[in-house]
Amino acid sequence: MIDFMSSRVEIDLVKLGNNVEVLLNLYGSKNIGIMGVTKVVCGIPEIAQVLVNKGIRILADSKIGNLRNMRNAKIKAEFILLKTPSLSEVDQVIKYADISINTEISVIKSLSAAAVKNEFPHKIILMVDLGDLREGILPADIDGFIQEVLQLPGITIVGIGANFACLGGVKPTEDKMSTLSLLADHIEEEFNLPLAYISGGNSANYNWFMASEDIGTINNIRIGESIFLGCETLGRTRIPNLFTNVFTFVAEVIESKIKGSLPDGDRGQNAFGISPEFQDRGQIRRVILGVGCQDVLVSGLTPRLDIDILGSSSDHIIIDAKRMELKVGDEVEFDLNYGALLSVMTSPNVDKKYIHSSKLDNQTEQDVFNKL
Repeated sequence: MIDFMSSRVEIDLVKLGNNVEVLLNLYGSKNIGIMGVTKVVCGIPEIAQVLVNKGIRILADSKIGNLRNMRNAKIKAEFILLKTPSLSEVDQVIKYADISINTEISVIKSLSAAAVKNEFPHKIILMVDLGDLREGILPADIDGFIQEVLQLPGITIVGIGANFACLGGVKPTEDKMSTLSLLADHIEEEFNLPLAYISGGNSANYNWFMASEDIGTINNIRIGESIFLGCETLGRTRIPNLFTNVFTFVAEVIESKIKGSLPDGDRGQNAFGISPEFQDRGQIRRVILGVGCQDVLVSGLTPRLDIDILGSSSDHIIIDAKRMELKVGDEVEFDLNYGALLSVMTSPNVDKKYIHSSKLDNQTEQDVFNKL
């Protein structure tokens, strides 16, 4: 039995904890609470526990299996299913999620029936579509929707929310946030319905938050990428005092030779149905890493060495080592974007290694070090 793999993702739990603390203090300065979104890390209990230890009380995930794993690991948090449930999974939603986000009355009716059958009341947050065109109830339809939901036993509306910059790239502007706040005020007054969560968005809301002097009634935000990758998500700009290198992807060199940079022979499509273009670099040190598209979203990797990724196949990444004297058995480190992180965390072919760094590097200001 093989007990190791040639690729791994290293997860620095100390740097992760720092990011959680900084963000809790930042958004807490304007009384906005954070739901920690664990879907990109597959709800791995070791990571979820860091979030809870540092002060996050609500964990949100889009997969029932991830919620189940965190519950079974005895993570002490409230759990939210962060997508509209499928009709086929309502019994599992009732069992493993304290709250689910919802947009379809037929689904909520099924949740109601499951809640009554299991004698287990269920809370929901209604998502409103404010322009990004992913999930959501149109604002013009919200009153009639709520009237129907209020007739259903076993279901309690505890909030409303909106999503931004996930599908359409629509920004959470001051105008959009004001619309959500006014809608929340209307719902509370019209239906005498207190909303515990007015969830204004996700990691894309950082710029709005920093610029806004009046956040209205927004009291919650759903954060994943900022916690794990240290950036906001409209331009992927690093947030001050956060680490962008919590995660490191490591791959091993399996071939290192001086070769030409242009394929030789008649050419057709490659394994993925693409006719790739190649730049004539002359003779280069052409290095192969023992991982490929089956393991990681290669386009989301950034080498930490001065090397170039030339291409990839299912099981290989080809690089121009340039001035680096890489040899077989050497390891190459990469930073990851969100897509690459998602791919390695879901891949069974990539080991996960947890690191408790003894000290933090100089990426953050000195005051961050002093408080850890």
